[in-house]
Order: sequence, then structure tokens, then C-alpha cells
Amino acid sequence: MVSALDYLVIGLYFAVMIAAGYWGLRRARSADDYLVAGRRLGPLLYIGTLSAVVLGGASTIGTVALGYENGVSGMWLVFMIGLGIIALGLLLSTRLSRLGVYTVSEMLGLRYGPWARLISAIIVASYALMIAVTSTIAIGTVFDVVLGLPPAVAILIAGGVVVAYSVAGGMWSITLTDFLQFCVMTVGIFLALLPLAVTRAGGLSGMRAELSASYFDLTSIGWGTIFTYFLLFFFGLMIGQDIWQRVFTARSAPVARWGGLAAGLYCLLYGLAGALIGTAARALVPDLEVADNAFARVATEVLPAGLLGLVLAAALAAVMSTASAGLLASSTILANDVYAGIIAREGRSDLGESRVFTLVVGVAVLAISLAVQDVVGALTVAYNLLTGALFVPIIGALFWRRATGAGALVSMLVSSAVVVALMLWQGLLANSPIYVGMLTSLLVFVGVSLLTSPQAAREEPEHNP
Repeated sequence: MVSALDYLVIGLYFAVMIAAGYWGLRRARSADDYLVAGRRLGPLLYIGTLSAVVLGGASTIGTVALGYENGVSGMWLVFMIGLGIIALGLLLSTRLSRLGVYTVSEMLGLRYGPWARLISAIIVASYALMIAVTSTIAIGTVFDVVLGLPPAVAILIAGGVVVAYSVAGGMWSITLTDFLQFCVMTVGIFLALLPLAVTRAGGLSGMRAELSASYFDLTSIGWGTIFTYFLLFFFGLMIGQDIWQRVFTARSAPVARWGGLAAGLYCLLYGLAGALIGTAARALVPDLEVADNAFARVATEVLPAGLLGLVLAAALAAVMSTASAGLLASSTILANDVYAGIIAREGRSDLGESRVFTLVVGVAVLAISLAVQDVVGALTVAYNLLTGALFVPIIGALFWRRATGAGALVSMLVSSAVVVALMLWQGLLANSPIYVGMLTSLLVFVGVSLLTSPQAAREEPEHNP
């Protein structure tokens, strides 16, 4: 039962988010401030914002649901996210921090030309928009189950707050809110919900006695599912605009590298915690019809007044940080790469243009969230296209000097067509589109690049801001 104290805690959380937006408004005085926090973040803020941005609704509510259905093997989705962040930090972050760009598409444009910039911008902006939409809908789910508010009202209230602080201060506002959300998530999940849920379920021994052995088998979710998570989330996290935009905020290459390692390790622990909470929920409330409700139900079952409000705020923190990241990523791509880079030919967007596009995309996110209830299919399309069509050209741009613009462009077009065709043929949730898409992308990219004159390949973009 949600008490007045819980409502007060959640209300204070929202008040702090609005105050962070005002603080960011005062700090954001240039496009560099607005889009990448002036490239000045130190280790603490960097680890907090990077962790918060990748641990959203799927990582929190979704992982608890996977734990409810599959036991501890439900951790693999977030494990792959964590491993992707570690790989990003150790393998790519040094190069990325030296580029001096704002977006994935800007880097591809410098390396491969304007057409590659435009096509990649459309794919990445769509992916980021759907990330924001799914996170905003997840906010409605939390409020509906626990607070009794209709999803539409919850989306307008919580989603409106996300849009407001994102428009006001851009990355500075989002950095501060992400760090605060990181702190709330850490306390709410690790120090409150996890120990209390496991204790109420009788500890690990009690859970083992209550549940079948499969709930404690690390691979019971299935090797096929684990491998699909690897392809989608390990690779997808390494090239997502919302993630790269955080890397660009680091004040130095060492901050980006070691901060990425720390954030990735945090994600691994977070995934295990969520799966254990879901397993405990299965022992406590075994008759749930909808697994996605496991987080909210176990929270109301085991937490006292005040702590329940804190844990609900933690769930909202996880979802809101991802929503704001997707919102800013999509608006940055549209303002910087589509409007300023291609249409107006200004090169880069200024502060005013960035704010206008953030507002427009924010309104679109709220409208789509209100109109669409099931966006899993659209999100799957976005992730399949992002990873299947862009991963190989992006890695080639950073590491293979022989890569050419023709190779990248043909690879994007052909692999996108293959991914879409396979999803239409075999269904949106089939595994083969991502497998075949990445293989096609690699073969076409290498083949066309080798057949193209070496003079067509540009120098690797590496210029300090």
C-alpha cells in the first residue's frame, strides 16, 4: 500500500529533477555545453551519467521480469549491456574522445561523405526516438500499477518533466539528473529492495526450496537468447548515439576509458541484482499474469512506507534517465546532422536550433507514447537496423584506413534491406535478421571497399576539439 510518505518522497524526487533543469539552463551557454556538457566531466559525474543512461526500464523493470520468468539467468540482458560498456571504454573511448564531434553520423560523414551521414542519421535518430518512447511508456506502467494513476496521466506528468529539464539545460541538466538518479538507483535497488526481497523470500535457501532448480541455472534462459542479447546489446551499446554522446562529455581519454570500465562493472552487478529480485518475487507472488508487474508488486510486498517511495523513485530514475538520453540523442542527430549538416549546410547546429529540436522531439515522444501501447516491434526494428546496418561501417571508420565511402554506403543500404526483408518474412522477434544483417554488412563493406580505388577512402577523422 502506497502511503502519504511515499507520495512525498516521489514528489521531492520530481522537484529535484526540475531544479536540476533550472541549474542546467544557467550552465548551457553554447552548443558545446548543451550537447556534450562542455566536454568537462570528471570521473564521478561521468560514471554516474554513463551508468544511468544504459540502465533504463528494460534493465530495471525488464530484468526483474526476466528473473521472475527465468530466475538468475534473467541477468544476461544487462550483463551484455555491461560488457558492451566495458568494451566501449577499453577499445573505443580513447579514439572517440579525440574526434571532437557531436554524433555518430557526424563521424561517419567526415569519414565516408554526406550520404553516409544522412542515411546513418535517419537510422540512429529513429533508434534513439524509440528508446525515449519505450522508456516514457514504462513510466506510465510504474505509476499505473503502484500509484493507480492512468498511464496517460503518468506519461504527461513524468514525461513532461523529462522534456522540460532536457529542453532547458540539455546535457548539463541531464548529467546532473543522471548522477542523482544513479545515486537513487544504487540505494533503492542494492541497499533496499534486493536485501529485503531476498530476506522476505526466505533467503537463498528458502528460494531454492520454493522454486525449481532451473531458477538457479545461469543458462536456463537459453543459449540462443543469450547470443541474441550479445549481438543486440553488446554491439548495440558500443555504437548508440545516446552512449557516444556521454563519451564525448568526458574531459579526457583516461576518464572515458576507466569510467567506462567502472560503469560496465556496475551494470554487471545491477543485472544480477535485478534477476535475484525477480527470483524472490516468484517465490513471494507466484501467480502474476504479467511478469512486467513483478517489480512493482514485490516492492509493495516487502518495503515499508518511505522506502517504498524511494524504490519507486529508483525505478522512475532508471526509466527517466534513459528517456532523456534518447530524447537528446534523437534531437541532436536531427538538428546537427539532418538540418544543420545536410539541409541548411551550416556544418553544425547552434544552441537555439538544438533547443528547438529537443522541444519538437520531446513533444513527438509524448504524443507517440500516448498513442502507442506496444512498441516492442518498433524498438526491435530500430535495434536490428542500428546493429545490423551500422556496426561494421562504424568500426571500419575507426580502425580500417582502407575502408571507403562507397563500401560504407552500399553496406548500409544492402544490410538494411536484408534486415527489413527478414523481419517481414520471419517476424520482428526472429533472431536471423540481426545475424544475417551483420554478416551481410561485413561482406559487402569489405568487398566494395577493396574494389573501390584507395583514393576514395578519406583519412580517419581524429581532431581534437
